[in-house]
Amino acid sequence: MNYRKLILAAMLICLLAGQSALLAVDQSPLLKAMKGELDRSFQALQFADEVPLYYLSYRTTDTERFSCSATYGVILNDTKTRSRIMVTDCHVGNHDLDNTHEIRGEFDYSMYFDSASTRLPLEDDELAIRTIIWKSTDELYKSALERYTKVKTNQQVLVEREDTSADFSREEPNVYIGEPASATIDAEAWKERLKQWSAIFKEYPFVQTSSANLSLTNDNRFFVDSDGALIQTGESYARLSVRCSGTCEDGMQINRYESFDSDTPDGLPTGDEVEKAIHRLIDELLELLDAPLAEPYSGPAILVNRASGVFFHEIFGHRLEGHRQKSEMEGQTFAKKLGEKILPEFLDVYDDPTIGEFRGMYLRGQYKYDDEGVKSSRVNVVEDGVLKNFLMSRSPISNFANSNGHGRAEADEKVVARQGNLIIESSQEYPFDTLVAMLVAECHRQDKPYGLVFYDISGGFTQTGRYGPQSFKVIPLLVRRYYADGRPPEAIRGVDIVGTPLSSFEKIAATGDDYDVFNGTCGAESGWVPVSAVSPSVLVSQLEVEKKVKEQDKPPILGPPYKPSRIDNSF
Repeated sequence: MNYRKLILAAMLICLLAGQSALLAVDQSPLLKAMKGELDRSFQALQFADEVPLYYLSYRTTDTERFSCSATYGVILNDTKTRSRIMVTDCHVGNHDLDNTHEIRGEFDYSMYFDSASTRLPLEDDELAIRTIIWKSTDELYKSALERYTKVKTNQQVLVEREDTSADFSREEPNVYIGEPASATIDAEAWKERLKQWSAIFKEYPFVQTSSANLSLTNDNRFFVDSDGALIQTGESYARLSVRCSGTCEDGMQINRYESFDSDTPDGLPTGDEVEKAIHRLIDELLELLDAPLAEPYSGPAILVNRASGVFFHEIFGHRLEGHRQKSEMEGQTFAKKLGEKILPEFLDVYDDPTIGEFRGMYLRGQYKYDDEGVKSSRVNVVEDGVLKNFLMSRSPISNFANSNGHGRAEADEKVVARQGNLIIESSQEYPFDTLVAMLVAECHRQDKPYGLVFYDISGGFTQTGRYGPQSFKVIPLLVRRYYADGRPPEAIRGVDIVGTPLSSFEKIAATGDDYDVFNGTCGAESGWVPVSAVSPSVLVSQLEVEKKVKEQDKPPILGPPYKPSRIDNSF
């Protein structure tokens, strides 16, 4: 008797029994309805046409959101919303060539903007849910067949494409039933805090608009596909933010903003930390309202940690997303640079959505499985300055046949490769004061009167398409000039960082030891997704800034009713 086989068989039986028990107890009724209709539809449609349906998936996002804002010491809005949105993904043909193939020679809107999304009932009525799924599946299947015909025609009349990799990867299906996201909030207690915090701004008449805001989101995601995937995950995240703005005498709008993030409201600050942040924002607003306008400049600069994180996310991270190396509409900045040095050798870059914190700091870009049912994983994209990898969805590219769990999308959008938690680490770190001294020394070397230090950046955008310049623009909020002659630092306003990526990366000279996290929401072809970027401060030997567009409206003539005298920015 082969005892080894008996033992393995027994283990397999126990595993399957445990999995069945897990599904029977914890599986959502919504997931059951999705699975039932997927099995029925796929079996019926698989060979309904001479072009086979070889893959079908349903992805549903059930989102509950609470948000509340206060201004001038009173509640401005208080909302609760819930939605269930499902996206159907349908592939006809085969893995090598299917209906998702890029149609070349024209801008292919359907690649990104035909999302095949539909709203599902909020109640768990199986037949109602399945009926809506059935209708969506039928419509998308017919559209897929029509598009496949266009793909075949396009293939016949155009030259062979540069990247001949398959259209869709083969992946092992995952089965995972996780706990639902169900974070709660003491709404009344938080409303009182928001009112108290928002009332602080009333003491400063130069603050033209202000608010304190709280949001809590419970995202429950469900995924099934014809390969056998069955996934149920839940993520909660909470954000507390405070903001204020004012208008300069020349009409420029100045905005200051601070946010705090956690997976639940219990992780958010409730006391002195928030008040200190509010008073810091007020002081910075006043400083910027009186600050001189910046002039176009090219010279040494420091991007302070979180600002550096935004910088890397915008101009570097997006160019590591896999589909950008394949599409012939893309500039393919790094497609041919595998194994080449693209950053200084003291820098490593990786994207790791499997972790929820970095050195005790919360990371919003965490997820267990991506939106194609692939388990998330850490991807080392740059090691010792050398490009090693790309962020991959199930759309293969040359030398990368499989996903590494970075296929992501907003609830009603199609999936493409996206960032999660982008982390920049350095093996040569300096205290911030040393970086400033190096900045001043670089100013002397270049015969520049000053260098710039960027303390805060709101975001930006980058051009990655082949039909436009390979450039970027990043939008600073707080910038100071550090003079080479030793004068005190001076705030300036009205600058945007501009440039091209390859030349900018070559200018990185040193990094700090002051890692910090930027948590935000990133928009791209597949909509808005939660992301994080981690970086130390970075010294660059040359950075270019240009004047930003400014508003023309004059500031208010009278002060607000609670401070009715004329507004005086020297308050």
